[in-house]
Amino acid sequence: MNAMPEKLTNVIQGDYVISESEVEVLTTVLGSCIAVCLYDATRKIGGMNHFLLPSRDGAEGANVRYGAYAMELLINGLLKRGADRRRLEAKMFGGASMMGNLRDIGASNAAFAKDFLSMEDIPCVAESTGGTSARRIRFWPTSGRVRQLLVSGDVEPMPVEKPALPKRPAKADDIVLF
Repeated sequence: MNAMPEKLTNVIQGDYVISESEVEVLTTVLGSCIAVCLYDATRKIGGMNHFLLPSRDGAEGANVRYGAYAMELLINGLLKRGADRRRLEAKMFGGASMMGNLRDIGASNAAFAKDFLSMEDIPCVAESTGGTSARRIRFWPTSGRVRQLLVSGDVEPMPVEKPALPKRPAKADDIVLF
């Protein structure tokens, strides 16, 4: 018996997808962003979001790019399609430190997601966050199965050369003394 081919659905930054298809696999690539995979194994439905920042100050501009809004949309979307809140389980990925000398947005994203799930009483049964590598995630929403591939960030930097300025001898008129 031939298995049906899998249908890959890419979850881009600032988006979320919910599925109850046995053949659909939700996939994304993460750096400092976070993807939370929620699923109800009894109902066989799940979803993934992909957010860039924990939250935005002020009430204006609700946007799925921000974790607070992305989490609400994912949870409410699952509940509307028959998931039971008491059975939801989470798996969380991403939050890498991609720019060593800048503020660690990845750590802020991961801390936010962890706190949010805790406040909502949704157990996080698996987590892979932090580090310095990007991650490619594949999530089977009907079972909660996830595969992760770490993507090496070790790229040889290109040398940056400053263009040489043309040299010319200074003339007496070029120098002004005050």
